[in-house]
Amino acid sequence: MDQLNIRPGLHPRMSADRLPLSGLLALGTAGFVTVMTEALPAGVLPAMSADLGVSQAHAGQTVTLYALGSVLAAVPLTTATASWPRRRLLLTAICGFAVANAVTAFSTSYPLTMAARFLAGLVAGLLWALLAGYARGIVAPERRGRAMAVAMAGTPVALSVGVPAGTFMAQLIGWRSTFGLMSVLALMLVGWILRKLPDLPGQSEHVRAIPVGRVLRIPGVAPVLLVTGAFVLAHNILYTYIAALAAAARIEDRVDAVLLVFGACSLAGIWITGMLIDRHLRPLMITAVALFGTAALGLGVFIHLPWLLIACSALWGLSFGGAATLLQTAVADAAAHASDIAQSLLVTCWNAGIAGAGVAGGMLLDREGPEALPWTALALLAVGLTVTVAANRHGFPSRSPRGTRPYADR
Repeated sequence: MDQLNIRPGLHPRMSADRLPLSGLLALGTAGFVTVMTEALPAGVLPAMSADLGVSQAHAGQTVTLYALGSVLAAVPLTTATASWPRRRLLLTAICGFAVANAVTAFSTSYPLTMAARFLAGLVAGLLWALLAGYARGIVAPERRGRAMAVAMAGTPVALSVGVPAGTFMAQLIGWRSTFGLMSVLALMLVGWILRKLPDLPGQSEHVRAIPVGRVLRIPGVAPVLLVTGAFVLAHNILYTYIAALAAAARIEDRVDAVLLVFGACSLAGIWITGMLIDRHLRPLMITAVALFGTAALGLGVFIHLPWLLIACSALWGLSFGGAATLLQTAVADAAAHASDIAQSLLVTCWNAGIAGAGVAGGMLLDREGPEALPWTALALLAVGLTVTVAANRHGFPSRSPRGTRPYADR
């Protein structure tokens, strides 16, 4: 590389004057693989349930078990691997996805498929706890918001392009082949990471020794985690059972279109977040929760109107696009040097929300029908909005603190 303007604390290959786009896009692709692995069953649920010989509610538990694996793995695996070089840890997680998706593609057994989904959840918990710190560790402090927006772009891209395309592809070549292609993509990503993403050291011993309980007591960490749980639970109650909502609106054959609108607006959401997050995290988070609440209210009142489902999906997607970046930035800023542990706690809350949504949404769908889903989401979002507004000193402060360099001091 040419001579670079290196600031103290940055990786020696990283410039303070520009984003390392190739490396950040590799991280974004890792997030894409993770979200695709997590969310693809929502788009292929009828075919998947029929092929495995179970009900759609039972097939929906493939999402629940994935999330359960992440809940159980995030904190202990992050702690156990804290000293590992970051790139080795990332590659381990990516290879785990390759194996889990390959097993899912070939398995004809519901228990074996569920075991593969649990494995995918384990490595997802590890990857999500790693991703934010990796992105923040290879850029200057004033560029961390934008770096995280790029690294987290894999989420809305997966939702806007990947899942609808996967749903359409599954109709052409089968859902098993679609999971097989996800395994191939993970293997290709290994080469990209080795070539383009710089390595970073693991945590120092004094950082690894910080107990989880002490991290939870850091001002601002608990409110961010509570908002995360409420937001993600509300999102997945709707997203996991989007096919049922589409059926209620009498457009069950257009689930792919609904997902495309949702995901396209998510891309707009993360673009807006990337532009504004370094200066306006608090108003962005308040706006995201409020917009999502408005969409849930619209779905609750007008669930049987097809055009309203499309419009509310657009509003919902706009609010969701930057949510992961906002929440991960907020918890990293609050936790400072304990950011990796705080990220693992956020991953736990995130996936607890996914797991809870799979169970709660399935029960609501079976007992009350799809009409109950938006109202449940709205109640959760009211809690999230209340906590976000109240956390005006810590968690979602009016003025974002200048974060510390998570890797420079390790």
